[in-house]
Amino acid sequence: MRTIWRAVVRTLFWSYERGSWPYDVMVVAIVLFVLLTPRSWFHDRPLSVTVAGANVELLLEDSASQTRTYRLDAKALSPEKRTPKATPELERETHDILGRTVDDLKERTFQVRRIDPVLAKDGAVMSYDVTIHP
Repeated sequence: MRTIWRAVVRTLFWSYERGSWPYDVMVVAIVLFVLLTPRSWFHDRPLSVTVAGANVELLLEDSASQTRTYRLDAKALSPEKRTPKATPELERETHDILGRTVDDLKERTFQVRRIDPVLAKDGAVMSYDVTIHP
């Protein structure tokens, strides 16, 4: 029992000599953990994707309502489609842009639930918060 306790203490305090087999085993275990651990365990998602000057960020993922909210830079849309009011054209365009740029949405069906414009102080549309249901 004492040898097990000593091994646990030495492992926790990393007191093995470099080049010894326990040290090498711990290094290999750490490297395997880093390389093989799925991203989903840490809720790690790429926050932004830049395509043709457009920026798309994942703002919120709500598992209860199964929705995601992305912030889409208004520069991704042509100037005539940048309206502060949600229109069918705006919905279609944001759907197409998200489908092309977000890896999780490529070749999948999803529905745009809501589009909220983010306005600058002068009233110009800076970006859109697009809530989708995959």
